Amino acid sequence: MAKQLIKGNDAVVRGAILGGCTHFFGYPITPATEITHGAAEFFPRAGGVFLQAEDEVNAINMVYGAAAAGARAMTASSGPGMSLMSEGISFIAGTDLPAVVVNVQRAGPGLGNIWPEQSDYNQSVKGGGHGNYRNLVLAPSSAQEMCDFTYQAFELAERYRMLVMILADAYVGQIMEPVELPTVVKRAPAHPWAVRADRATRENLHTSIFMSIEVQSEVNRKLQEKYALVCANEVRFEETRTEDAEILFVAFGITARVCATAVRSLRARGVRAGLFRPQSLYPFPTQRLAELSKSVKRIIVAELNNGQMVDDVSLAVQGRCKVESFGWMGGHVPSAREIVSRI
Repeated sequence: MAKQLIKGNDAVVRGAILGGCTHFFGYPITPATEITHGAAEFFPRAGGVFLQAEDEVNAINMVYGAAAAGARAMTASSGPGMSLMSEGISFIAGTDLPAVVVNVQRAGPGLGNIWPEQSDYNQSVKGGGHGNYRNLVLAPSSAQEMCDFTYQAFELAERYRMLVMILADAYVGQIMEPVELPTVVKRAPAHPWAVRADRATRENLHTSIFMSIEVQSEVNRKLQEKYALVCANEVRFEETRTEDAEILFVAFGITARVCATAVRSLRARGVRAGLFRPQSLYPFPTQRLAELSKSVKRIIVAELNNGQMVDDVSLAVQGRCKVESFGWMGGHVPSAREIVSRI
């Protein structure tokens, strides 16, 4: 299929529809608004359902209900909207339901501003709401990956019956690039656990309240088993010039693209630099990063926050080499020249 020149946010909508998503519930918020606008235009034209909710609380609970009925459902938001969704996301996790949420991050805390940050890392990767749960978190760094990861997210969500989050940033959402769309249109299978308001599914029950200590403990134990399976099978990453690197950047999203340019600049100066880009933030590529830490002298974690991913990097490295945090906040995105200068 010919490539289309579209924004990362628009690529999400294309990837979702081609990935078999039939229901979108959302509420507009900059810098994720184009996803809701695009869904409003294209979901009904593709035979799907679009509904603008009263707010983000209602949007995530509509996703919850549609998922319980076996539909491929999603929403998208940013910053304050994601905070409002945290309870519903926890409910979805507690009921073993598949769903997809796209977070196009903006600067915070509070209302902040509409410029890019990556300060929702802890909220997204560590859970964000109450309880012992995790989301499968994918971090695109291009408009193409915004499409591809969303396209893949629904089958991942259904495979593990859990929420998949696409964690982007304002630059990746707003950047306009050529995107090659998938050629295969996927469809949701009939799920035996779905509630269809008929006699055959009358016994299907989706709940996250268990008043028995023993039952609640068993529910949590099974969740942890599922997450261990995810960690064993769904780790994703990309490496650039790591084979002989002495300095290794670890970055995701737009920051990874800036670091890739910094690597080329440093290599031209004779500095053996490389880039390790986690594409899955949960599960985090701990094992491969641990292996690389045995050969590099210095790891620089570059992120648009106060140093959140650096904790996961340090746990992987376990003191084998020096780990430094390069962080930018408030919506500032560094240039490659600025990073090279700091090196």
